[in-house]
Amino acid sequence: MSSNDEAVGAGNRGHPTNGLSDTVHQRNRLGILTIAAEAERVEVAYLRDALELTAGNLSRHLAVLEEADLIQIERGYHGRRPKTWIRITEQGQAALAAEINALRELLRRHQEFRAAT
Repeated sequence: MSSNDEAVGAGNRGHPTNGLSDTVHQRNRLGILTIAAEAERVEVAYLRDALELTAGNLSRHLAVLEEADLIQIERGYHGRRPKTWIRITEQGQAALAAEINALRELLRRHQEFRAAT
C-alpha cells in the first residue's frame, strides 16, 4: 500500500470520518449531548441559552435525539413553574464516546500526516 493510499484512508480501518454519526455530529446536537453528559440532568432553558438557539430550533434537535434514544425528556415543576429537563441515556453516553473517539482518531491522523510533510 502506498503512503498516498494511507493518507486518503485506505486500509482495514477506513477513514475516521466513517465513525462519525450524522445524528450526533451535528453541532447543536453534539453540544446538547456534551452538556447533558456533564450533569445528572440539564434544564432546557439552560441549553437554549448556552447554545444560543431559538426554542423551536432546540425543540427539533431534542426531538431527533429523543427519537434516537440518546436523551430522555422530563417535564415537571419547580415550585409552580413548569420546567423541562433532559438526561443523556446510556445509549447517548455510548454514542457521544464513539463520536469523541472518531474525532480523536481524525485529529491524530491529521497531526501525523502534517508532521510527516
